[in-house]
Amino acid sequence: MSRKRTLSRKKKLALLAGAVALAGGTAAVLAGTSQASQSPPADQSSSVACTGLATAVSNNEEFIAGQRANPDAQSEARIANREDVIAEIRRKQAASGCGDEAGAEDEAAPPAEDPADSASPGEEAGGEDQAAGEVVCAGSTVTLSGEGGAPAASSSEFPVGTQLKVTNLDNDKATTVKVVSASGSCALLNNAAFEQVREPGKFLIRNARIERMG
Repeated sequence: MSRKRTLSRKKKLALLAGAVALAGGTAAVLAGTSQASQSPPADQSSSVACTGLATAVSNNEEFIAGQRANPDAQSEARIANREDVIAEIRRKQAASGCGDEAGAEDEAAPPAEDPADSASPGEEAGGEDQAAGEVVCAGSTVTLSGEGGAPAASSSEFPVGTQLKVTNLDNDKATTVKVVSASGSCALLNNAAFEQVREPGKFLIRNARIERMG
């Protein structure tokens, strides 16, 4: 009689301990599953960036193909500009670890400018002085999109409505324009804006300062 009671108590204790362990394990699994379902994949943002860069390459390649199919007096210059833009995007793809960087040109980017050296006010193309903004995209080159209209810019880094000041450090000319669309460059100027800062006969500003204003 005493032996049966002892065994019965031992069995009850063992079953109780097992139930507690099972409940704890189930709770841990459920908690881990819930946390995993709420956390986005670590490479999600990287994938979005790579997709955007690949789209920018495709858009510029289509533009070049259109210019070659229907050339005019400015087609050669536009094609050269877009090829420079594609080269810059390829470098960004390689730096971001994207898989579409094949064929990237291994060009040496201009040395990054020290923001401390560029914090002084610049003179606008229209002759108005304007306070310096935040220097962005250090080392980026600036070219033109071949698009008409009032002075404006497109950008891969900043949303529509952002004010960007672009200074050509080779001739100290500057212009402040609003971002009106997306592109594959930090700052891609349309024809009117580029004319305000360009050097005669050149279609690419290699020594540029880009500032976000406001």
